[in-house]
Amino acid sequence: MSAAEPILDIKNLSMVFGGLRAIDDVSLHIRSGEICALIGPNGAGKTTIFNCITGVYDPTEGSVSIKRGEAPREEIQGRKPNAINRKGLARTFQNIRLFGNMSVLENVMIGRHNSLKAGIFKAIVRDRPTREEEQRLIDDCHEILKKMRLEMFINESARNLPYGAQRRLEIARALATDPFLLLLDEPVAGMNPNETKELEETINLIREREKVTILLIEHDMSLVMNVSERIYVLDYGRLIAEGTPNDIKSDPEVIRAYLGE
Repeated sequence: MSAAEPILDIKNLSMVFGGLRAIDDVSLHIRSGEICALIGPNGAGKTTIFNCITGVYDPTEGSVSIKRGEAPREEIQGRKPNAINRKGLARTFQNIRLFGNMSVLENVMIGRHNSLKAGIFKAIVRDRPTREEEQRLIDDCHEILKKMRLEMFINESARNLPYGAQRRLEIARALATDPFLLLLDEPVAGMNPNETKELEETINLIREREKVTILLIEHDMSLVMNVSERIYVLDYGRLIAEGTPNDIKSDPEVIRAYLGE
């Protein structure tokens, strides 16, 4: 795959709800190894784009294609979310969606379930290969929790974690699906400055150590400017700017629409 070839390529994407055009002819691309941000005012259409990428919505117009490694490029718009996840895309949500009564380890194991080979019969009889596979699953999830600095909470109920740790747990569960592209929807929403700084470090580590490309939606401009190589800016469903953090900070239309004077 050419270094310049995007692993995610969105072309002329539009999403219409009744008479409302929530996304209007948006094109963007993400290259392997990048951290890119999608910013804009509330209601600009950012999460709608995420929903079109991950199969929650079937876009009205346009295409969403991916390319992982040496596999051929393929269009994924309109596919089911679980099918898209198996292709190597994972996401988090604005509102934390953990299984509160389950342990931290169990939440991450759920993210890993797509990789299990044992069928229902083997799960019932629990033969040796099935037990070995389950142990590898647990070991893998332990390792993910260590990387996310959550190992001290491993047997704790997810609902009892501090807020920042719950956010990291949601990312850990997404990483358990073995993605090549991770979509983070407002990952530091509601965090205090210390938690935000910790998650900023985590985002950089995910890209550097796990070789996972990241696209994030975020309103915290300090985080966006610190971690992003490129930024896309939406306003009323239309793309109004794209560039480096320095480009975006000085773009008159972005300042007018979003950043403020």
